[in-house]
Amino acid sequence: MPAKAFSELHDREIRTVKQCPPFIDAMTHGFMILLPCDIQVEAGVFRWDWELPALTVAGHPRSPLSFHPPAQVTGTPFLADDALVLKFNSFWTIELDAGWSLFATHPVNRHDLPFRLLSGMVDADKFNDAGINFPAVWSDAGFSGVLPRGTPVAQCLVVPRERPELVFDTLGGESATRYSDTVANVLASPHVYRKNYRQRK
Repeated sequence: MPAKAFSELHDREIRTVKQCPPFIDAMTHGFMILLPCDIQVEAGVFRWDWELPALTVAGHPRSPLSFHPPAQVTGTPFLADDALVLKFNSFWTIELDAGWSLFATHPVNRHDLPFRLLSGMVDADKFNDAGINFPAVWSDAGFSGVLPRGTPVAQCLVVPRERPELVFDTLGGESATRYSDTVANVLASPHVYRKNYRQRK
């Protein structure tokens, strides 16, 4: 995408989200689970040709995806008359340090994908001897083509299980002064956040 684009509202070139560090950092945070092979989709039929090596454990699925019965999402906004609920099978086990959980969600800012992953959190410090599968709703019924190998399926974020203590207060004093100064700096020149606040990932 371009770094700048013309805005009719402003009648000039403005910066796009390509120059927004929080937008980019959110997309690259954590790690991705990727589709292990090409999947051909046509008229609602899913096909793949994958020379998967011999598995070392019995009962592990050999297919990159399987399906959930729509009844499993009864009472949710995900259930439509033609709902297709699939599951991306995992070929990895994920082990975290004690006290940490794995938050899996749809790849951030990837609204172009023809599916929508259902977010979930797994205590992968304790549950780590088996793979974590990733359920999703197929959101583009008209999609026809190939989901290529390497397509991001799930974005995984490692999060502490201990809940933070939240403190609420009225903005005033030095905090109000710092707020005013920061806002003035951001409005006065570009790249203030990137130059002064962003931490290199």
